[in-house]
Amino acid sequence: MTLRDRDLVSIQEARELVARASEAQKKIARFSQEQVDAVVEACASAAAEAAEPLARLAVEETGYGNVPDKIIKNQVGAVEVPRRIRGMKTVGILSHDTEKGIVEVASPVGVVAAIIPTTNPTSTAIYKTLISLKARNGVVASPHPNAKRCICETMALLARAAYKAGAPEGLVGCMSDPTVQGTQELMRLRDVGVILATGGAGLVRQAYSSGRPAYGVGPGNVPAYIERTADVREAVANIIAGKTFDYGTICSSEQSIVVDEAIRDQALEECRKQGAHFLSPDEAAKIGAMVLDPVRHVPNAKIVGQPATKLAALAGITVPPETRVLIARLEPHQVGREFPLSAEKLSPILAFYCVANSAAAIELCTRLLLFGGAGHTAAVHTQNEAVAREFGSAVPAFRVAVNTSAVHGSIGYSTNLFPAMTLGCGSPGGNITSDNIGPQHLMNIKRIAWRSRAIEHRTIPETQRLASPVGAAFSPPRSASGGTTSQPAPSGSSSSGGGPVVQPEPPAKAVAAAASAGSTGPDRALIAGIVARVFQQAGIPRSTGLQPVPSARSAPASSSASSGTASQAVPSAPSAPGAPSGPAPQAAASPKKDPAPAAPEIAAFVSESDVRMAVMRGQKIFIGPKTILTPSARDLASEHEGVLVETSCTRPGG
Repeated sequence: MTLRDRDLVSIQEARELVARASEAQKKIARFSQEQVDAVVEACASAAAEAAEPLARLAVEETGYGNVPDKIIKNQVGAVEVPRRIRGMKTVGILSHDTEKGIVEVASPVGVVAAIIPTTNPTSTAIYKTLISLKARNGVVASPHPNAKRCICETMALLARAAYKAGAPEGLVGCMSDPTVQGTQELMRLRDVGVILATGGAGLVRQAYSSGRPAYGVGPGNVPAYIERTADVREAVANIIAGKTFDYGTICSSEQSIVVDEAIRDQALEECRKQGAHFLSPDEAAKIGAMVLDPVRHVPNAKIVGQPATKLAALAGITVPPETRVLIARLEPHQVGREFPLSAEKLSPILAFYCVANSAAAIELCTRLLLFGGAGHTAAVHTQNEAVAREFGSAVPAFRVAVNTSAVHGSIGYSTNLFPAMTLGCGSPGGNITSDNIGPQHLMNIKRIAWRSRAIEHRTIPETQRLASPVGAAFSPPRSASGGTTSQPAPSGSSSSGGGPVVQPEPPAKAVAAAASAGSTGPDRALIAGIVARVFQQAGIPRSTGLQPVPSARSAPASSSASSGTASQAVPSAPSAPGAPSGPAPQAAASPKKDPAPAAPEIAAFVSESDVRMAVMRGQKIFIGPKTILTPSARDLASEHEGVLVETSCTRPGG
């Protein structure tokens, strides 16, 4: 049985093309940079040689634009794009930041679904294919049905050139029977890594809702502001050159002229000299009636890419044969759906506004952009750099061309912007990026990052902690019996708990001592030593907050030494030089008042070992609102009522 439904045929073709491109892409992913560049250069050379015949084929099939300008657009894709990406690394290590310890590695996205419009068919196909191949991706094009012949011919030419240069077969494909259903299937397939969607707003929305990553573009409603210091003759020449380029089929072509009142008459006269026909109110109404589709409010396909004389004839208007553009004069408040000539017009039709100053121009241009071109492109003509900066910073456009045509400037032909036929409009235009799309957007970047700082290992067993640099630095030496040994504190030093400072042994000795001890449980003294050393090195005062409590179960003074821990007694003050050694003579007995009770000493930090020591000695630990209390200490204290005493004091020592 033969499958005859066009939508099913188109869906099946999309699946087969993507499957072939995916297999081929896995092979080119292993190419060296030299091999990838050879494929790109071969495709670019073939496209450049065919720039004219492809341009003629596009005009014949679509009826949009003109051959000379379409040749230039093909050359932008076939010559300017390869020139800009020549030398760009897209294979292997992209960068190595030795200071930060980060290596970046290129990784292709897979298969690129390239949606090609009817307004710029062959140039867009060339451009999208070259940037996809540069990033080691496969590419499958879905042509606009009204331009499928010229687009398929372009893609076939590129596929042959890539294959001859060593690329795997099937890497470049094109749907020969595109339908809405087939294009939707193409954009949903799992092997599609990213979608490059150029077309109407509806198609871009479908791309974003397909479930696959997508770069879409929004419409343009480009204002061109001529400020009072501008070279008016040159400014008008640039604007008309942009508006008539391929008869206005590029979205970044100028749609409105905004001039300062001080140069209005000069600008009007210059427009007339350079081939503009100013429409009367009646003529403007006739042109406005056919500019937009009355239902969808998008440019009427009948007027897209047509010369000004043909547009006038369609509206029943008589104009001189040398007319290049049609201009309608509007008031600043005439912006919006009820004024169709203020919208995007993909043809040589312009609106003309006059404003008082640059502040009013910024306000008007902002409204024009928000009406139908948010985030896209604007142009300013001025000799005042401050005005150019202020205008560019204020208007909601991500490409602002200064003293050049908005079209040629935005696509990187007359500026140093990246040469592109897909211009992101950022979040104001509903796009994921505001960039001119290039190979850098069609690859993922892996980042290999080295450790820049040590981390605390809280769950490592004790023997491993002793062997680690952190454990070796803070562990006290161990005796052969498994206890700790203490050494006298250096002169002028202090200990965390009032006793001598514990000096660590070298890591090897500490590990050997730990191994000989054969301890399996947690060493509370070891933990206390680590905490004490950390606090000492950080300069944090630490007081145990222990206060003796008269109790029948108070331990004798010798119990501290027998327990194997550092003594908690505060050493007596040294004698003055030359004083006799031995106990100090007692002073003569005299009646004294009982001293006032000392304020309790508030502990800054309490660990489980502190609580255990207090229980053993029958002491209490006073804590305040700022005391750091470990969870294990709190749990142990809950088993021994009264060992922790809360007080309102907020600082150690009361």
